[in-house]
Amino acid sequence: MKRLLVLVTILVIMAVMLMACSQATPTPQVIEKVKTVVVTQVVEKTVEVPVEKTVVVEKTVVVPATPTERTVVEFWTTDNEEKRVDVYEAVAKRYMEEHPDVEIRIVPIEEGGISQRIATARAANRLPDIVRMGVERVSAFAADGILDEDAASAVIESIGMDDFRAGPLEMVKDPATGKYAAVPYDGWIQAIWYRKDMFELAGLPAPTSWDVLDEACDKLPGTGNLLYALTLPTDPGQNYPHQVFEQFAISNNVWPFDENGNVSMNTPEMVETLRFYTSLQRCAPPGPQYWRGAREAYELDQAGMLFYSTYIMDDLVEGSGTEGGGKIQIAVPDLAKKTGFAPKLEGPSGASATYGQLVTLGIMQGADPVAQDVVKFFLTGENYKDILALAPFGKVPVLKSAVAEWKDLSPFFKEYDPETLDQIANGYDTMQRWLFKPGYDATQRAVIGDIEGRLLIPQAIANIALDGSMTPETAAEWLQQQVEQLYQDRKNQ
Repeated sequence: MKRLLVLVTILVIMAVMLMACSQATPTPQVIEKVKTVVVTQVVEKTVEVPVEKTVVVEKTVVVPATPTERTVVEFWTTDNEEKRVDVYEAVAKRYMEEHPDVEIRIVPIEEGGISQRIATARAANRLPDIVRMGVERVSAFAADGILDEDAASAVIESIGMDDFRAGPLEMVKDPATGKYAAVPYDGWIQAIWYRKDMFELAGLPAPTSWDVLDEACDKLPGTGNLLYALTLPTDPGQNYPHQVFEQFAISNNVWPFDENGNVSMNTPEMVETLRFYTSLQRCAPPGPQYWRGAREAYELDQAGMLFYSTYIMDDLVEGSGTEGGGKIQIAVPDLAKKTGFAPKLEGPSGASATYGQLVTLGIMQGADPVAQDVVKFFLTGENYKDILALAPFGKVPVLKSAVAEWKDLSPFFKEYDPETLDQIANGYDTMQRWLFKPGYDATQRAVIGDIEGRLLIPQAIANIALDGSMTPETAAEWLQQQVEQLYQDRKNQ
C-alpha cells in the first residue's frame, strides 16, 4: 500500500509540473507575434505616405511662377484717337507674338497733359518706358535728366544714322552731351502753297525768298482770276499768325533770346521783319484772317498763295470743310496739280528757315532695355508704314528708306507732282523753331511757350497791319517789355 501511495503521489506531482510547463510556453509566443505585427504596420504607413505628398507639393509650387517672368513695356502715345490706338496695339501685338516674354501696354494720353503726367509719374517713381511726344518737350525732359540718351542713341545707330534725315537728328541732339535725347518719329512741314500756273503767267519764280514774295505781292493780283496775291494771317485771337511769322523771323535771324540769355525782341532785325510781314497786307484780303479764310480764298481762286501745313493736301483735291458742315466747291480744275510747294523761306541776310513739327519717341530713364527694341520695331518696315498711314499728310517720315512707300499711302498724293512730294520729304532738312534753338534752357523755352500761348505776336501784327495803332518800332518795344516780364515771372516761380 505504501508503494502504491508513493507511486500515486509521484504521478500527481509529475502531472502538475507538466501542466505548468504547457501554460508557460505559449505566453512569449503570443507577445512576440503582437510586437511583430504592430511594429511592421507602423513603419510602412509612416515611411511611404509623407514621401508621396511632398513630391506633389513641389510640382504645384513651380508651375504658377512662369507668367511673372514677362517684361512689361509701357508705351504712352499722343496718337490718342481710338482708331489710331487700335493700330498701335496691332503693331504691339505683332511684337508680342514674336516675343512672348514681352507685354507692351499702349497708353493714350493728351498732348497738352504730357508734362503734368510725367511729373506725377516721376514723383511716384513710375515713369513709363516710351513716350511719343513733340520735340519741344525733349529739351526740357533732357534737362531734367529723365530721358535715357544712351538708349535713344543706340536705337538710332541700330536703325542706321544715315537713314535718318539730318534735320530731325540735329533737333533731338543734346548740346550738353552730344548724344541724341530722343528718336525722331514723324511730323509735318509748313510751307507756302502757290499757284504754279499763275506764277508762270506772271513771270515769277517759286516764292522761296522775301524778294520774290514782295514782287509777287504786286504782280499776282489781276493775274487770271486772282483778287489777291495771298491771305495774310493777322487775326489777333488765333495762333496761326504766330506760326507763319516765326518762319519769317528765323529767316531774318530773329530769336527771342540772344547768346547771353537776354530778351531780344526789339532788335533791328525784328523791326525789319515786322515791317516786311505787315507790308504784305497791301495784297491780301482785308480784316482779321486766319487759317480757314486763307484756305477758302485759295480754293476759290481768289488768292495765289497760302501759308499752311501738309495737312492741306487732301483739301486741295476734294475741298475743305466749312463751318456749317458742308464742303468748299473748288473753283480751279486740278488745283492740286497746279499747286507748288515752297517750304524754305530765305530772308534778306541770306538765312533761311522751314517751319514745322517733329514728333519723337523718348525712352525714359529706368526703362527696361527691351524698350529699345520696341522703338526700333515701330520704326521698321510694315510697322512704321502702318503708323504713317494713320495720317499721311501730317506724318512725314523721318527715314529716307520710308519715303517711297509713304508716297503710296494716300490716293491724294497722286494729284501732286513727284517734285512736291520730294520737297515735303526734304522739308526736315531746314526745319527750325524758336523752341529748337540749342542752348535755350527750360525757363527760356517756357517763356517761348508763353509768347505763343498769350498770342503776343498776333496782337502786335494786328495792331500794325489792321488798326495802325502801332508801328513796327513800337510793336517791337512792346514785345520786348512783355517778354521781359514773362521771363522775370518765370524766374521768380
